[in-house]
Amino acid sequence: MSRRYFGTDGIRGKVGEAPITPDFVLRLGYAAGKVLAGADRAYVDGARPTVLIGKDTRVSGYMLEAALESGFSAAGVDVMLAGPMPTPGVAYLTRALRLAAGVVISASHNPYYDNGIKFFSADGNKLPDEVETAIERQLEQEMICSPSEQLGKASRLDDAAGRYIEFCKSTFPVNFDLRGLKLVIDCAHGAAYDVAPKVFHELGADVIPIGVQPNGFNINDGFGATAPDALVRAVRANHADLGIALDGDADRLQVVDASGRLFNGDELLYILTRDRILTDGRVEGVVGTLMTNLAVEVAIRALGVEFVRASVGDRYVLEQLRERGWQLGAEGSGHILSLDRHTTGDGIVSALLVLAAVKRAGVRLEHMLDEVKLFPQKLINVRMRPDADWRGNAAIQTAIRQAETALTGTGRVLIRASGTEPVLRVMVEASRQADAVLHAEAIAAVVRASTA
Repeated sequence: MSRRYFGTDGIRGKVGEAPITPDFVLRLGYAAGKVLAGADRAYVDGARPTVLIGKDTRVSGYMLEAALESGFSAAGVDVMLAGPMPTPGVAYLTRALRLAAGVVISASHNPYYDNGIKFFSADGNKLPDEVETAIERQLEQEMICSPSEQLGKASRLDDAAGRYIEFCKSTFPVNFDLRGLKLVIDCAHGAAYDVAPKVFHELGADVIPIGVQPNGFNINDGFGATAPDALVRAVRANHADLGIALDGDADRLQVVDASGRLFNGDELLYILTRDRILTDGRVEGVVGTLMTNLAVEVAIRALGVEFVRASVGDRYVLEQLRERGWQLGAEGSGHILSLDRHTTGDGIVSALLVLAAVKRAGVRLEHMLDEVKLFPQKLINVRMRPDADWRGNAAIQTAIRQAETALTGTGRVLIRASGTEPVLRVMVEASRQADAVLHAEAIAAVVRASTA
């Protein structure tokens, strides 16, 4: 059975349009309750299964939270409400509190009018494809409300933020602190607006928070990891040592140094790999994606570390890491996985890993990348009809082949459909910036003409 609703990062879409409607989310909560919490089985030791619900700061979160809560209750599942909480915070709390599952209401880096639902299993991991398929199969069944004596109850987890803050701090070396560092922390008016500045402040940094005034409509709007210009300006204006930008649900980051230079996930992956070799002596392998800059792969292999590319999406990086028994992987967008620290990507924890690496190296961030000279990349996102068959379009395929032929030995072309929105991502990497731009724009023009 192919999945109808779940994409690469849960279920996502525009609020008010299927499937992000209150009636669907109600049924989704019920179906997930049946599958994840085993609510169709007898209680264990007389206790109902419990799930945790967290959300980002979108105005639609109130509506979707109420719908999910009702669905779980109808399935006989108790609910804990964490309120605004980073996605990795929900993953951590689900595992730490020994709950049946965790749910996050968020559309990550998307604008406020989108929203989504993503799930974590009891061990704090994202759901495997077969469990998502089981939930979709349950959605096709009739929704039968549990008897009144078996309905789930709801409570609020008042100390959720404090628990998560302490967890983040525990991932930083006990013999280090951040005293003497001035940091700008950009929370994208999103889920980390309260917790992130406190983590870095409690570790000793002089913190300048921006993007910490959510109003339900401004998440990711001009702030955060997907709009780093605000961070660059703030770092320069405040003469800060470094800047850290999180996205709306705080599972990815971008880092800016004092000069305003931006470091993406590819570069941070190299920095963390090198740091682990210096501290642990050996790294068996790391995982990037099809989008990872070729120069980073070359530099990591030069360290004597095996490098593997996964499909784009942090869930696929995670799958490769688990399959191989490795710990470290990343996407260029700033999703960094360090499985000896957390079960999922965590922007705050990843930032702390980078800061620890900087402290150990005793040099500026840019000098930690002296061995990496990135190939220029040009990425163009082309909106297309949701039903557009770009793979079967002769004109698009011809344009791709022409670019690949022209770049033989000096670059590569990667075309992929987004798993979260109706967008075709056109990426060209070349030894010269002009070539990357030329071929990316040529392919994008054909895509626009063919899929409008």
